[in-house]
Amino acid sequence: MSLKVKDINEQTRWQDLHMGLHVYEPATSKTFDTGEWRTNTPVLDMEKCRQCLLCVPYCPDSSIPVKDGKRGEFDLGHCKGCGICVSACPFGAITMKEGK
Repeated sequence: MSLKVKDINEQTRWQDLHMGLHVYEPATSKTFDTGEWRTNTPVLDMEKCRQCLLCVPYCPDSSIPVKDGKRGEFDLGHCKGCGICVSACPFGAITMKEGK
């Protein structure tokens, strides 16, 4: 039995639901904004940034875009606010602020 989301309600039996934790098509995370989960937000101080790009490979969400060899502002649509980039920056150019 294949149910559509609109047909699922509190009377739906668990046996009729799709199994969870399955990826049905590749690369869906690019279209799914996970930044809503963030409780802390990274802030870049461009005065301190030396464009070493050390923060880029450490970001688990690929939220630090690079164009023409220079990093850009954070992709806050996908950044979950983990703060790993703060630890990776040797120049103290990245800090975290509370909230979104």
